[in-house]
Amino acid sequence: MTTEARVALLGYGLAGACFHAPTIAATRGLRLRTIVTANAERRARALREYPGAQVLDRADALFADPSGHDLVVVATPNSTHVPLMLAALAAGLAVVVDKPLAPTAEEGRRVVTEARRRGLLLSVYHQRRWDGDVLTLRRLISEGALGDVLRFEARIERWRPLPTGGWRESGAPGDAGGLLYDLGCHLVDKALHLFGPVARVYAELDRRRPGVAVDDDVFLALTHVSGVRSHLWASAVAGQTGPSMRVLGTRAAYVRMHADGQEAALREGDRPDRPDWGVEAVARWGLLGVGDDARPVRSEPGAYPRYYAEVVASLRHGAPPPVDPNEAVAGLEILAAARRSAARHETVSLPEAR
Repeated sequence: MTTEARVALLGYGLAGACFHAPTIAATRGLRLRTIVTANAERRARALREYPGAQVLDRADALFADPSGHDLVVVATPNSTHVPLMLAALAAGLAVVVDKPLAPTAEEGRRVVTEARRRGLLLSVYHQRRWDGDVLTLRRLISEGALGDVLRFEARIERWRPLPTGGWRESGAPGDAGGLLYDLGCHLVDKALHLFGPVARVYAELDRRRPGVAVDDDVFLALTHVSGVRSHLWASAVAGQTGPSMRVLGTRAAYVRMHADGQEAALREGDRPDRPDWGVEAVARWGLLGVGDDARPVRSEPGAYPRYYAEVVASLRHGAPPPVDPNEAVAGLEILAAARRSAARHETVSLPEAR
């Protein structure tokens, strides 16, 4: 690729309209050429927001004549990820897929194998690796500010006491619904990214709201091969939330109360090409230290735009993908182990750390 990569975005719901489209449009080296959505209201919105893009109601024509595109971004319901990725790869197109890669690790490995066989880029949009708290924690670890990390805690908690319906709250296995595969998928990826392979998994998966078919209150305890323990929470019934991140080390602890602000900014319509994108007010910084000697420590700016910048580098120069899909498969294996653990009420060992 020597010029702009022409992008087809499949899906224009929350993921497509709020996360992918603005970031693609703001990335040098990418051009949002096509948006595909079967929903008439969303097609009208896409035309308003990206008048330079063509808007289609089906992807069939795109796959039948792929010559006008270089990259397909799949931001559709989970059950459609695998068939759409395979269709895009068969058409000779690189692929970025929103998380989760697939409903199961087996299906994920199938797509990874197909992309490798065809020599095409495949990456998973685990953009929360570029949350400001993750980037700050990586800096603190590299500086030795924490000493040896003993325990990593992370939360994505919300107050949504009434179910909203839709496929994310469906109990159909192919939908990969529920908080484990929605928010838990992000938390597990963070833990893997920061602390490496996992040997054992313990999980509690609950359905707290009346009538829901899927988990809406989730706790995972991961034991990493390195010895670090990750404790992860996701909930739709948190009337008051805990720290978004707490990390305990042999020298100090890092505690951050506030979630990264990039998702909220995108939902409000901000564009990620803003010069101060991801920069946080001092009041939102985390605390580093021991006991009463904990002090605010500078937060790294959140950097979701880096993901698509690295996609450009992969397409243009053959650089590694921003997220290796094999790492996403490892995450899916942990989610499956979590379901087994919750069903058995016991810790589950993974057959081999990946």
